Amino acid sequence: MTNNLIGQEQAVKLLQRAVELKRIAPAYLFVGAAGIGKSLAAKNFTELILCADLAKNKHFSVQKRLQTRNHPDLFWVLPTYLHQGQLITETQAAEIGLKRKAPPQIRIEQIREIAQFVSRPPLEASRLVVIIEDAQTMAESAANALLKTLEEPGKATIILIAPDANSLLPTLVSRCQQIKFNSLSQTNLAKVLQENGYTEILEHSQIMAIAQGSPGKAIYSFNQLKQIPESLHQQLLQFPNNALAALQLAKKITQELDTQTQLWLVDYLQYYYWQLGRKTQILENLSKTRQYLLSYVQPRLVWECTLLSLIGNR
Repeated sequence: MTNNLIGQEQAVKLLQRAVELKRIAPAYLFVGAAGIGKSLAAKNFTELILCADLAKNKHFSVQKRLQTRNHPDLFWVLPTYLHQGQLITETQAAEIGLKRKAPPQIRIEQIREIAQFVSRPPLEASRLVVIIEDAQTMAESAANALLKTLEEPGKATIILIAPDANSLLPTLVSRCQQIKFNSLSQTNLAKVLQENGYTEILEHSQIMAIAQGSPGKAIYSFNQLKQIPESLHQQLLQFPNNALAALQLAKKITQELDTQTQLWLVDYLQYYYWQLGRKTQILENLSKTRQYLLSYVQPRLVWECTLLSLIGNR
């Protein structure tokens, strides 16, 4: 469990110890920043649980099915959109070209499916495992429904994954054993990226800064940067010096980048100009840009106002 979870030794030790001593809690809350290994730890922990009472020659079969999340004693829950009466994940929405302004969420229908799942006995392992990613996206009605399941989980362990305990109802948190995951040091972050073939990222100081110790964030940012055409990238590194240039650049940004990439671009530019020691006015204006984009103001208008306000900031 430790090989691919660099920098999370304490969390790994606690989880391994629970399996070794057969003291697996009914519910866990994995907390920490995005992209630092919480989901990977949940998968590895699940593997330990599902293999605990099996002969070694059956472990490979469990590992293989966990890769595709189709083990009969595992129920992995992701936030969803409601589309034409069906619940679809963010990945499925992207595959069919569905775009929504609001983020996906864990819905009460999914919590009911969890209750039904844990009501039956395990088929192969000694315990059932439920993993709920982005648990902070649960509405209050879904959270209250989950509370009933946490009170009577049967022969199941439920793992909630969230950025921090404050993002969940206190009643849910009180029923979970918290496992904290830490952001990596720059040394460990570089090590993880190198071991996974992302050495090119190490050359981008802005991306390493944005990552804040998160390999997932670093890889996501690197992929976002690759979505920006080089000509546009160069234009963005120095603000326009007249109104016409500002309007043209705003048009180009909104034509060539989707909203998610525009939001990431705001972070990238903030780190870029912060590292250059530029005026705080630039950083403040970019913060407002992010707020307006999240408020669904027309993106081109947002960028026009931003770039016009920054004319002369060199």
